[in-house]
Amino acid sequence: MTSLKGKIVTAKGIVEGEIFFDQKIKRIEKRKVRTKNLILPGFIDLHLHGGGGRDLMEGGDAACAISTLHARFGTTSCLAAVTTASEIELVKALIGIHKCDRPSILGVHLEGPYINDEKLGAQPKGARKFDLEEIKRLHAIAPLRIITLAPECLDDLNFISVLTNMGMVVQIGHSNASYEQGAQALQAGAKSVTHLYNAMSGLNHRAPGVVGAALANAEFAEIIIDLVHVHPGAIKSALRAIPKLYFVTDATAASGMPDGSYKLGTQTVHKCENGVRLQDGTLAGSCLTMQQVFKNALSLGLAVEEVSRRCSLYPAELIGAKDRGRLAVKMLADLVVMDEDYNITDVYLEGKKI
Repeated sequence: MTSLKGKIVTAKGIVEGEIFFDQKIKRIEKRKVRTKNLILPGFIDLHLHGGGGRDLMEGGDAACAISTLHARFGTTSCLAAVTTASEIELVKALIGIHKCDRPSILGVHLEGPYINDEKLGAQPKGARKFDLEEIKRLHAIAPLRIITLAPECLDDLNFISVLTNMGMVVQIGHSNASYEQGAQALQAGAKSVTHLYNAMSGLNHRAPGVVGAALANAEFAEIIIDLVHVHPGAIKSALRAIPKLYFVTDATAASGMPDGSYKLGTQTVHKCENGVRLQDGTLAGSCLTMQQVFKNALSLGLAVEEVSRRCSLYPAELIGAKDRGRLAVKMLADLVVMDEDYNITDVYLEGKKI
């Protein structure tokens, strides 16, 4: 059995003491310790396309390489996000994800192709009509945990409950829906929103759009905290409105890499400093890691405990992962250890140091 001493970030607050674990957490003892280490639950990133120069749409061993890169920065669980593509290309990517036996990959976030071609953002062209049979075929290869849909492109909102009953979380995204259409989709069972504010109909006081529907009705939504995709004031507005707003990277192959050109599906993207864009300047995912997300969130004035919930607990709750996302007895020992400057010193995945 292994133990670590420090300030332990639990769902109920920070406890100073020692945490004991093997594959799972055995006990947490509260007492004074001399170290300033911070011990947090491993980060859970539900929107991850790439890293270390690799893109999930490559298939092959890309998923393993990407998960290894992000694990160094504290991501102990993730969903592999795939972009709009033909079924043949999606199958290739999902086979690669399925063959990667890393426990950190919990399944797939199907971000396309059932989206609105007026709100592609950096998604490749190829958006198409909702196809339940195609979804079933893809789901048989690798588990689809989140599906991003544009509700205005659905013939019947009852498809949302069909997907929910199949164990998938429906998120509204890449959508030009009206406020009413967005609200109706949430009422029909959509649980969350994909990269809030980005690639969706915006908030206007006479036409609130998907953003307004989310702010008024959603319990969950994901948001990219690189301070480029979304202005800090808009982030703070969302924090006040959406109880379980959670943080994602939307990371591309550019994460962990120097400035240069990389692939995002069939698109070429360009990293310059802390931004990733298409040739025309359109934002195209990010070069984030969850460690940087954590630091960016702290810079907005959020408390460590709140940032931890939004990087770990709420994503776990959204996808029903009851064995992770918080530090408590019987939870998996997915741990991130930070120094007093919030730099990661150690990461443990199911009790094993990586």
